[in-house]
Amino acid sequence: MFDYLQNYLSTVHISALLILLGIVLGTLLVIYAVTVIAWWKIFKKAGQQGWKSIIPFYNGHIVYKICWKPAFFWLMLVLAVAGMVMTGYIFSSVGFETIIYIIGCAFLLLALYIDVLHSFKLSKAFGHGTGFAIGLVFLPTIFVLILAFGKSQYIGITENATNNSGTID
Repeated sequence: MFDYLQNYLSTVHISALLILLGIVLGTLLVIYAVTVIAWWKIFKKAGQQGWKSIIPFYNGHIVYKICWKPAFFWLMLVLAVAGMVMTGYIFSSVGFETIIYIIGCAFLLLALYIDVLHSFKLSKAFGHGTGFAIGLVFLPTIFVLILAFGKSQYIGITENATNNSGTID
């Protein structure tokens, strides 16, 4: 009798976990679909063709083109990949020297800096300020939806996105 109850409870637990997994995956799929639609609209607002937003890597190139320079996207991508390799995130079984690890961390921080700066420039390109840019950094999905479905209008690349001291206005 005890074995039957134990098997029943195991089946119930597995079923509950599968249901929970389905709910989580379904929710993530809906969020992904809405985000893809939002980026499509943002591309259209910026005068780009919407289909460009669904092609991996090319969409990043175009997003950086919309508000900055596309070369910074590729630099950020190379720095991020090199930083991950050097810090052992990809090849964790290889023993890295401390200096390589520190350089990898520096690459990752530089890539993060470029991405944060990109968020500020994207905010400026759609006529928003620093507060909106901070929202793009910390809550990107929500603020991308606001850019896409709100009253934001593309005004183009603003050359004065940083002041003379190198900090963001």
